[in-house]
This record gives sequence, C-alpha cells and structure tokens, in this order.
Amino acid sequence: MKPYLAFTCLLAFSPLAGVAMPEEPAVKSKTNPAYSWDLSLVYKDEAAFQAAKSALAAEIPKIRSFQGHLGDSAKSLQEAIDTVYGLRKELARLSSYASQKLDENLKDPSSLERSQEVDLLATDFAQAASFIDPELLAAGQARIEGYVAADPGLAPYRFPIAEIFRKAPHTLDTQAEGVLSAASLITGTPESVYSILTSADIPWPTIKLSDGSTVTIDQAGYTKYRALPNRADREAVFRAFFGAFAQYQRTLGVSLYSQVKTDWFRASVRKYPSSLAAALSENDVPESVYRTLIDQTNANLPTLYRYYRLRGRMLGIKDLRYWDIYPPIVKLDKDFPYETAKKLVIDATRPLGAGYTQLITSSLNGRYTHVYPSPGKRSGAYMNGAIYDVHPFVLTNYNDDYESVSTLAHEWGHGCHSLLANTHQPYPTADYSIFVAEIASTCNEALLLDHMLKVAKSDDERLYYLGNALENLRGTFFRQAMFAEFELKIHEVVEHGGSLSDARLSQIYGDLLRKYQGQAQGVMKIDDFVTDEWAYIPHFYYNFYVYQYATSIAASQLFAERIMKGEPGATETYLAMLKAGGSDHPYDLVRRAGVDLATPAPYQALAARMNSIMDQIQAILDKRDN
Repeated sequence: MKPYLAFTCLLAFSPLAGVAMPEEPAVKSKTNPAYSWDLSLVYKDEAAFQAAKSALAAEIPKIRSFQGHLGDSAKSLQEAIDTVYGLRKELARLSSYASQKLDENLKDPSSLERSQEVDLLATDFAQAASFIDPELLAAGQARIEGYVAADPGLAPYRFPIAEIFRKAPHTLDTQAEGVLSAASLITGTPESVYSILTSADIPWPTIKLSDGSTVTIDQAGYTKYRALPNRADREAVFRAFFGAFAQYQRTLGVSLYSQVKTDWFRASVRKYPSSLAAALSENDVPESVYRTLIDQTNANLPTLYRYYRLRGRMLGIKDLRYWDIYPPIVKLDKDFPYETAKKLVIDATRPLGAGYTQLITSSLNGRYTHVYPSPGKRSGAYMNGAIYDVHPFVLTNYNDDYESVSTLAHEWGHGCHSLLANTHQPYPTADYSIFVAEIASTCNEALLLDHMLKVAKSDDERLYYLGNALENLRGTFFRQAMFAEFELKIHEVVEHGGSLSDARLSQIYGDLLRKYQGQAQGVMKIDDFVTDEWAYIPHFYYNFYVYQYATSIAASQLFAERIMKGEPGATETYLAMLKAGGSDHPYDLVRRAGVDLATPAPYQALAARMNSIMDQIQAILDKRDN
C-alpha cells in the first residue's frame, strides 16, 4: 500500500548545466501567493484536516469486520474492497497534505508532528488491511476471478486482484503480514534520519567567492554555485559542501547501511533471492532490464568520455576535475523569469496535441506549484499526484535559469501524466510506476530542447542548449546508471553477509566514480574527498529507484524523436501509454508502445543521440574556426 505518490526530481541532485544567478529577492517566495501552492484545495483549513484524520482513524478498525468473509460472495468481496480503496484514497489525501505542509518548512515542529501522525495512521491502515492478500489466496484464484468476471462492480479491481495472485509465492500468512505491516513503524527510520539531518540539522558553511560575496553552501546553494564560472570558486564550493557531509559521514553511513539491511530483510522474509529481485517484482519488471542497463552503460562509456573531453576543450581545461562537470560549456547571459518559463514549457509541449496543451496550461496557471526557495523548504523538486480527485502539485526551487525551466517541464510532465491517468482510469489503476513516470517527464525535456533550438537566435544560444542537452543525458542516464550499479553492489555486500562502513561505502562509490569519469583513460581525476558523494544522494533510500531514470530517458528519447518527426500515430500511442496509468505492468506498457528496455537498442540509441548532439556542436565550432 502506497499512501501517496510523489516523484522526486533527480535534477535537484544532478542538474543540467546552468548559469549561476544572483540571490532571489525574498518577496518572490514569501509574499506573493501566486508562487505557492494552495493546499486549501485539499483541506479548507487545519480544522478540516484534523476532522478528516479523526474520521479516517475511526473507520480503519471497521476493515476487520470483513475478515473471514472475502470469499463468501462477489457482493461481500466488492463491499470490502470498495471500503479499503475508499479509505486508501482518503489516506493518500491526508498524507499528501501533511507531507506538503512539512516540505514548506522542514524546521516547523508542528508540521513534522502532523506528518508523523499520518504515518502512524498509514501503519494502522496497513495492519488492518494485512489480512486481505492471504485471505484472497486462501479462497483460491478460480473462485475470486469468477467473482470478478461475474460482477461489473469488481471490474476496476481486476488488475490489482490479479497482482495479488501473481505475488502469491511471496505472500505470507495473515499473522506474518500483520507483523510486516507493523514493522513499517521503524523501517522508514533510515530515510527519515537522512532527510531531517541533511535538510534541517547540518550546519551549512559559508564561503567567500572571488567576487567578494559570501554565500551559504547548503543543498540549494551547492546546486546553484557549483556551476560558477570561476574554477577556484567551484572547487571551494565542493570542498565546503562535502566537508559538511564529512562531519556526519559515520552517521550517514550507519543510516544507509540500515536502509540496505531493511531492504534485504523485506526481500528475504518474502523468500526473494535478492533485494533487487524483490524490488523489481513489485511491478513485474524483468531483471534483464536492470542488468542490460548496467552492461550497456559500461559498453557506452566511450561516449561519456567523448563528452567530457569536449567539455574540457570548450572550457579550456586540460586537467578536468569533478567540479568541472556543472558549469555551462557556453555561457548565456539570459534570465528566465518564471512567467517566461511557463510560456516556454507550454509552447514546447504543443506537439503533444491541444488536449495536452490545455492540461499543462491550466496546471501552470493554477496555484499548484510551490515555486521559489525559502528557509526550511525541502530542496530539489518533485510532483505529488496522489490526490485522485483534486489535482497534482509540484514543488520546485526556481532560480530564474534554464535549468529551472527544464525542471518545470520535467515535473509538469509528471503532473500531466497524473492528470491523464486519473481522468482515464478508475482510482484502483490510476497509480502508475516510476518506470513509466520518468518517461513522461524526460520526454517533456526533450521537447523543450527541440523548441529552444528552434527559437535560438545565435550559434552561442544553440551551443548553450545543446550543451544542456548533453549534460541532461549525462546526468539522467550515465549518472543514474552509476547510482544503480552502486546500489546493486552495496546490496550484494549485505546479502553475502558483509558490512558497510562509511569508508567501505566511499571505496565502492569511488571505484565506480573513477570508472565512469574515465580516470584510468586520462579523462578526469577524481579527488578522494568527492568519493563521499554517496552520503548526499537521497535516492539510495528508495530501494532500487534510480535505475528507472536511466531506462526512462532512453525510452523517452525514442518517443520524443517519433513525436517531433510527426510519425503517424506516435503522439496517440505515447499518450495512450500515459492514460493507461497502472492498469498493466509498466514494462509491458512501454514495450507495447514500441520500446523494449530489456534489449540493448534503446541504450544504443541514446548513445547515438549524444554523439549526434556532439557532432552538431563540433560542426558549429568548426564553422567558427574556418
């Protein structure tokens, strides 16, 4: 049971190259309600939220009244499942409200308490409903599927019920399922510790830049200032930021080790051979997808090395270091105010049709986005599309740069996906997998690039957008694939009885970092202190989450290319995949739409696209030289 659906944008942690901008005027984030989401659309006020929470708490025990009767008849089965899904939908609403209120200011103790209270309620719900899967399995597949076939009221539950029987070999008895549900009270602790420590408790350092200004290097500051044009400033930013993490590295190492042990506990209890198998089984993704991704990424590392060498040439740097990844290879003295960004995103996605344009326009013009950074606000960006009968919401930390425009397109790609799924699917099958979700977001980014190249007024501007496209592909494909390889390695250590100290984590991460950045090939030197970067990445707490960024961008590039070429049926096929929500396994949805992510082809196509972009950049540079 997932209380709510939120997609965390990796661009917060591996952004596109961009130009560092001045500090945002405080008025943008603090006094203009147009730049913050309106949570009164969810609950009118705090009293309404508390009333809804109390009402749900009173209803949850009633779930137990259905225990022992699920197999009695189609009518009793429908009544039970209608009740459970109705409560689940209300819980998603409560969870979304509480988590979003907390994300407005992670330092607010009342918001933290509110969120914790809903977490406890979610645990109560999971425990109360834990008998359902074992009882349906005991009733027998033939009987239950017969009820579904005979009763139209059970039709919306056809796929979720089929999933219960697919997972039968890994479902425990009622008592054990109840214990596992109760364990959720503590299994989320590692991520909670990481989140609070890194967002609210670490005392972030300040540094003086070469222009004499003093800046704070917290997570938002790191994202912003690591792209500064002065190389010494960038190095100072890296040393300050990772130096702050180093002070808490032992704690963060214990936290991540605890998360990996938690993943293995869940997998082994359910009789999966590995944590990876358990994670992929949730949505029936073939393990060949994960293995093929890692194999193909390693096979195509020469493409990444070519990009780094091109970056070094254009920046005039012969001895590339890790802090040279983020500055733009071409500078662009151009601001992108938020209102401009909205128009660019709307215009860029017009190839998806009038209906999509209407969805994204109304979303951007409504009060569904929390736009600017503010003290205590959660860093990064995400979309929450869990409130089925309200509207998706997006959190960003907008900086008036092109990176922020791309992030806006990315997150509202998720948002429109939710709108399409919620409109075309009943609640039980509206919730979709990350596996498809990141296709919707990165396809929007590809469309944005195509639009920006069309409206660019100079070769410099085109070089800037092409450079951003390369950095996007590096950050979303190669970087996330490296994360996926790291995640697999640390889980395998624990599964084979090993331990993970912070030093061991840094060693494993450092070996991968040096391989992916081409240290042995003379491409980039990796300093020891940046091998602690694992402590900064929140996605390692999400149980084999990040690989889907890499698979998705490989797929989205193919979808976007077909849409931009105007291939017959391309847009309709793509939108049909989004409208399908969670009505089928995500790998099958994508494969039926024309992309098989268990084969090398999509990954080879992505490498070919990167080489094509580098060819375009080379052509512009050659023209200048002549």
